[in-house]
Amino acid sequence: MKFLFLFSFLCFCLGLLSQRVSSQDHASTPPRGWNSYDSFIWTISEEEFLQSSDIISKQLLPHGYEYAVVDYLWYRRKVPGAYVDSLGFDVIDEWGRPIPDPDRWPSSKGGKGFTEVAAKVHSLGLKFGIHVMRGISTQAVNANTPILDTAKGTAYEESGRKWTAQDIGIKERTCAWMNNGFMSVNTELGAGKAFLRSLYQQYAEWGVDFVKNDCVFGEDIDVPEISFVSEVLKQLDRPILYSLSPGTRATPTMAKDISGLVNMYRITGDDWDSWGDVLAHFDVSRDFAAANMIGANGLLGKSWPDLDMLPLGWLSNAGSNDGPHRYTNLGLREQRTQMTLWSMAKSPLMFGGDVRKLDDTTYGLITNPTLLEINSFSSNNKEFPYVSSNLSARAFKNNDLVHTWQARRHLTDTRSSDTHVLGLTTCADVKAMGWSIQAVDQDPEHICWKENSRSKRRAPFCLNKRESLLALDEDIIDKQKYQGKVNLLASDKMDLCLHASPKRKLTSKELKRGFFSPCRWDANQMWELNSNGTLVNSYSGLCATINSVEAKANSQGVRSWIATGKKGQIYVAFFNLNDDWATITAQKSDLAKELPGTKLSGGSCKGTEAWSGQDLGIIGQTISFSVIPHGAAVIVLQCT
Repeated sequence: MKFLFLFSFLCFCLGLLSQRVSSQDHASTPPRGWNSYDSFIWTISEEEFLQSSDIISKQLLPHGYEYAVVDYLWYRRKVPGAYVDSLGFDVIDEWGRPIPDPDRWPSSKGGKGFTEVAAKVHSLGLKFGIHVMRGISTQAVNANTPILDTAKGTAYEESGRKWTAQDIGIKERTCAWMNNGFMSVNTELGAGKAFLRSLYQQYAEWGVDFVKNDCVFGEDIDVPEISFVSEVLKQLDRPILYSLSPGTRATPTMAKDISGLVNMYRITGDDWDSWGDVLAHFDVSRDFAAANMIGANGLLGKSWPDLDMLPLGWLSNAGSNDGPHRYTNLGLREQRTQMTLWSMAKSPLMFGGDVRKLDDTTYGLITNPTLLEINSFSSNNKEFPYVSSNLSARAFKNNDLVHTWQARRHLTDTRSSDTHVLGLTTCADVKAMGWSIQAVDQDPEHICWKENSRSKRRAPFCLNKRESLLALDEDIIDKQKYQGKVNLLASDKMDLCLHASPKRKLTSKELKRGFFSPCRWDANQMWELNSNGTLVNSYSGLCATINSVEAKANSQGVRSWIATGKKGQIYVAFFNLNDDWATITAQKSDLAKELPGTKLSGGSCKGTEAWSGQDLGIIGQTISFSVIPHGAAVIVLQCT
């Protein structure tokens, strides 16, 4: 008996250890899968989703694409008048929680939610994911639904009363780009925590493996919600991968506050199928790699900066109520460039095209074995700036190259004209400490940035100060917390206020300068000047900073990334962002300095190009490749 007891106890301990080891491996490599947004926007049905999941299981799962994710508004009825920011068309349960629209998701009837869909997805060998918005829906707050206490299975009670949605919803913190949809929850209240707990426990009961939490990061950052949700996920019986979206104006400094709480987080605006969107990802991916954020510690495992979905193949249009109905606008060379950057930066790979129309070309792009190997298993990934290039117009007569630019080293961008660019950062960042009240034209009611233009003859960057509309609102119960906070106007002649988050979803290519919108009762337009010179926004808790930079005349150039493989490979990616052909060259000696410990310096290296399969033979002291306009080359070096 004693032996049996000890044996049982040992098995129990080993089981716990196994669970712990498994949980610590959560998102051990960048997650990979399919998301419905790019092809279906919000209108996908159960039939379409399960049909897509079946195809993913057969064609993409063998290549590591294991998540099938339903993107946003699966709870919205597809009826006339319903659109992305409509109000009153959502299906919610008695506790104010979104549940699938039964017309689009018939298996959800009878309170079953996504249980049957998740089971079918699991039977295909896939993992099931959903998109959710921040906090609580405006519809639930307007209906003043009770809050579920999951421990008791009854309405949440505290301090001798039952709490409702109106007690926890923060109306002045609505999602900036879905103002009618959702608002933050007060996580300082037990009732607010109970509501969020009831959401994620329900997702676990449905069989969800992946949650994409939107409007909580970047300009819309909500650290209290992220932190509490992360704690709830740790306590669940099933592991759920935690993803954040979107990430407009996300910075490494901002991400360090949350990367340990999640598994992936968007660092850009929405990526769509335009060359401008692809270009917009180069600088931000470089910055996150340089900050050692790739594969950092995350929720029960690792976390990954996310460059957004791959809008390849058959797509819809952003904001559409139907689709998919068109092919990607990116050319093949541009699609290869995108796939190359995503792989070299080790971004999660979430394919967005309609898999029911998955053509051979798109399939070959997203399943290229070398690129997938780099994405999952490479290390030392970073931008490599020490390259030179010859730009040329391609002359097809006699196959000659007519050189139009000379080789150049340590690339620079062509720039012109100064401009002030508004940024948001954590308030602990010293770059945010530059604001003060100054007199302008004998008027002291201005808040100005200390760093003026490089031209001393330019006026300082100043904003007109006015007491905030929220602070003046007699209907606000807790007015005290808004005292001392102000609206900042572009001009005293126009009722336009500075706001800190976009009023619509933005694509990655859109540069957002300190922009203004009509003044309104909105925490997004409320600011407070602190004694240390920081200007903090009431919506996000982030601080404003101004960069006086020269506006880019163009965004062309060449870029390069490097990484090492698990079997000693050296990966060198060349990107030609120009409109002409470019011969791009790197020195082995420079590569060896950036990748110490490899066999680059003293060994003999053979090279192949991953997209074309071209054998480059023995590599000398230089690595050179002619790259098509808007194209990329991935050179794999095997050194002995």
